[in-house]
Amino acid sequence: MAYSANRLPSRFPVGTKFVIEGRPGGTLSRFIEFPDGTKLRLPKRPAALPRRLRAKTKRGN
Repeated sequence: MAYSANRLPSRFPVGTKFVIEGRPGGTLSRFIEFPDGTKLRLPKRPAALPRRLRAKTKRGN
């Protein structure tokens, strides 16, 4: 499976896991694990929403 953290699919295969690992000292690791064992590391900070989407979420639409 060829996925990148910049463009994730809208749907994932059954059995896909979203994993968040925390370690003493504050180290945090986030990744998606696909059923075939492939791991896709996610960035530590989520990407900022485009301005037009931020406005919609603030209004509650």
